Amino acid sequence: MGYLETELRSKFMGEDFLLKSEYAKVLFHKYAENLPIIDYHCHINPREIFENRKFENITQMWLGGDHYKWRLLRANGIEEKYVTGEADDHDKFIKFAETLERCIGNPVHQWSHLELAKYFGYMGSLNSETAEEVWKLCNEKIKNEPEKMSARGIMEQSNVEVVCTTDDPADSLEWHEKIAADASMKAKVYPAWRPDKAVNADAPDFVQYIGKLSDVSGKKIATIKDLFEVLSDRLSFFADHGCRIADHGLTDLPEREEFALKEVDVILNKALTGEKITPSEANKYRLAVLEFCAGKYTEMGWVMQLHYGCKRNNNRKMFKTLGPDTGYDAILGSDNGARLAELLDMLTSKDKLPKTILYSLNPVDNTVIETIMGCFQDSSAKCKIQHGSAWWFNDNRDGMEAQLKSLANEGMLGNFVGMLTDSRSFLSYTRHEYFRRILCNLIGSFVENGEYEWNEKILGRIVSDISYNNAREYFRF
Repeated sequence: MGYLETELRSKFMGEDFLLKSEYAKVLFHKYAENLPIIDYHCHINPREIFENRKFENITQMWLGGDHYKWRLLRANGIEEKYVTGEADDHDKFIKFAETLERCIGNPVHQWSHLELAKYFGYMGSLNSETAEEVWKLCNEKIKNEPEKMSARGIMEQSNVEVVCTTDDPADSLEWHEKIAADASMKAKVYPAWRPDKAVNADAPDFVQYIGKLSDVSGKKIATIKDLFEVLSDRLSFFADHGCRIADHGLTDLPEREEFALKEVDVILNKALTGEKITPSEANKYRLAVLEFCAGKYTEMGWVMQLHYGCKRNNNRKMFKTLGPDTGYDAILGSDNGARLAELLDMLTSKDKLPKTILYSLNPVDNTVIETIMGCFQDSSAKCKIQHGSAWWFNDNRDGMEAQLKSLANEGMLGNFVGMLTDSRSFLSYTRHEYFRRILCNLIGSFVENGEYEWNEKILGRIVSDISYNNAREYFRF
């Protein structure tokens, strides 16, 4: 191998990956790299954590449930049987390797190689030429080190301290109870409240869901008062299991409208009896339930997360075949700025605005979020209102840098609560490393450009806080 080839290969995903200055290298390796992980929003199945799921092969670990990878496979013209279908796991992996070599510049390419390096010790490049080699290497490690490569083993390798799953109000939290009672479990695993199905009265499965919620609570839900009582009881149940975070997934934020509970009661009755409700009625109902929940979060000291700006299930044919969360969602281009300002103002005027994290899937909203949230900060917490980390289609280098720069320009970067995985994969904890590298490189560039002095003590504290300490304080972990 010639000198040039050796030099070029040594730069690929090396120890200083994404760290362009000496300042960035010091900040990452000394102050960020080895900090514990607080993953305050993910979609990991708590049952798999309790049962310490063992994986048969790398395909099960990597490709099962990962719609980021599924979208790339489809973009490469791969048949669906190799994506979500009945094809052999080996063949699925080979197709993914062939696809990955085409994904130059895509974060999945970078995430995948971070994961191969961290968990499997593979420092090369996965492509069509190396696919068989990597398949064998990964599967040998999974077979020979089953505990280390199990669900809990991966969490321990990743230095995970806290995980918050995503849970419906009707959930029994059975697996969280079992995890909490297991003295061998090192990380803390808490539920997070996700009441979307109770919020959307115009959804096709709304009536069925309210029936399920009634059965779980043992109380028939016929009025809005009934619903609020049931939700209140379930909130207390979640709190008893360590929950302190709520999350709302909204296509659009609700539009501010005046409403009376009597009116909302009529709307709920119409929905429950199968009568079609108007968009305005659906909006008023959504607003009423969101206001009620926000008020309870405020009382209980919870954090409210608002995810919005996603147009889901765009390919109806594939939605009928595969269901939701299978890679057919996209960024919604509508403007939610005015609605966000009105919503926060409404909750503030009624003393019902809890600590809140805002995520828009549309990166155009970055500066809008910064300037609006600045209007609602107060002395109850450092940066009570947060601009959440670059979300979903934006959790790449450009998206993260844009979010961090926007927050630095208009807000207070040093009080940011940092990264989360938002993932269903146990290998995704390297996304925290990816984020920390990007953060340290950005801060290093500020120093290199003369925009901030090189004070290692102060900058090291800022990096450590964003990577770990701020989240621990904000969520009270």
